[in-house]
Amino acid sequence: MAVQKDDVTASGSPDRLLALSDGIYAIAMTLLVLDVKVPDGLDEKEFRDAMGDLWPQVAAYGLSFYVLAAFWRDHRRLFLLARRLDTSLLRLTMASLGAIALLPFPTALLADYADEPAAVALYAIVIVVIEAFHMAIAAVLWRREHLQAEPISDALGHAVLWDLGTTVIVFGLSVPIAWLSPTAALWTWLLLIPAKIVSGRGLRSAMRSSSTP
Repeated sequence: MAVQKDDVTASGSPDRLLALSDGIYAIAMTLLVLDVKVPDGLDEKEFRDAMGDLWPQVAAYGLSFYVLAAFWRDHRRLFLLARRLDTSLLRLTMASLGAIALLPFPTALLADYADEPAAVALYAIVIVVIEAFHMAIAAVLWRREHLQAEPISDALGHAVLWDLGTTVIVFGLSVPIAWLSPTAALWTWLLLIPAKIVSGRGLRSAMRSSSTP
């Protein structure tokens, strides 16, 4: 495949971009815990009550920390397939990092207003946007051979997109559900567990096939 001169504007390995990404993920993960707090100056009863009321913040923190860890893993895996960057990869990655940096905000809303449709829908939308950017990065790497560290087979390309797409589907479906029932939308997110099990098996199989001479 011929490489156009204007197409590759950030040639070389993606190591510096990965270092920046690691920093943004770390900051976003750290910011999540800032909303888990107990007010100062409480007496014994007020302290116990405040601790009892803390579980929504802890639950939202745990959920978003897990989600960010999964996104970070996916991001690292994607760039193991890359040996160089072009303008599209750089822009898509920066856009995804912008959405990652935003995640502590809908997390705080979800912790305080889990019964509000807008809070649940906004959280799901941010998740969909992040994973959609990851899908776009995967598609660019798959279709542009000059960016690849090793050849990406069609089977592997489809498996990666399907694995990432399960998150988009589950959280995307929860957005309209949230306007009918925020609680039902939250339970909908659990569908991601079996979906990821199935897509993960397909991804591992495609990876084994691609590594077989």
